[in-house]
Amino acid sequence: MSAPRIGVSIVTMGDRPQAVEALLASVAMQDVRPTRLVIIGNGTALPDYTSTPGLEDLDGGVTTIELPENLGCPGGRNEGLRRLAEIGDVDVVVELDDDGLLVDKDVFRRVRDHFAADDRLGIVGFRIADEHGETQRRHVPRLRAGDPMRGGPVTAFLGGGHAFSMKMLAETGLWPAEFFFTHEETDLAWRALDAGWRVEYDPELLLQHPKTSPARHAVYYRMTARNRVWLARRNLPLPLVPAYLSTWTLLTLARTRDAKGLRAWAGGFAEGVRTPCGERRPMRWSTVWRMTRLGRPPVI
Repeated sequence: MSAPRIGVSIVTMGDRPQAVEALLASVAMQDVRPTRLVIIGNGTALPDYTSTPGLEDLDGGVTTIELPENLGCPGGRNEGLRRLAEIGDVDVVVELDDDGLLVDKDVFRRVRDHFAADDRLGIVGFRIADEHGETQRRHVPRLRAGDPMRGGPVTAFLGGGHAFSMKMLAETGLWPAEFFFTHEETDLAWRALDAGWRVEYDPELLLQHPKTSPARHAVYYRMTARNRVWLARRNLPLPLVPAYLSTWTLLTLARTRDAKGLRAWAGGFAEGVRTPCGERRPMRWSTVWRMTRLGRPPVI
């Protein structure tokens, strides 16, 4: 692919207006201009972003989508991706959390160069760091998370900042909207790998993001358990489903000290077992081996 056209998609619930303005300013300062910017109001009305300084002259302009209800993070992102696919003037889409910030001016140029160099590159994950430059271990997409500056091929990516090949999405499908929150990145990464696409982590692609805990969300324990079960049921060969779920059950019991959280987790696990999980498309054993060689077999 030569000089892929870059699009940007941002989902917001309308509760971080100042952070969104700062993020848009950091998009405007990039030394490679995006073709189009899409902003999705996830169950909220949006201000008029069409004349945002530095973005008013984009070739494709600024597109806003106001959803009547909150569809969750993956559901809201899907609306932006569908609109970009319909318009058809973007080859690579960069999705950014609405409370993130692009500190460097060359982020889109690096993204463009990554995809121009490899037509089987499906996903590039950014490094997430707080205002002090610290990256939390959970934000490093590999098991050996001690060095967040070690890039290369991986089996996962961070939802806060990443870039997708639109060609890949047309083949693999979009985010699993039914997940609503947590583990949707893993589902999409596994499907991409199984379809023969590459997933890269580039720590030089920095998204500054406040330090947070996923447990700040009231639904965290229930949804993280439910979605892990769905993830396994949707994507893993049958012999690996109990191995994967047993591993994560043991890890959860060892790590969690919140009795109320554990009860919610157990309820979510049961919900994941008994409720529909979407289409089951188990990955090939060759994909399992490929992930194992990359350092993360799909049992953990």
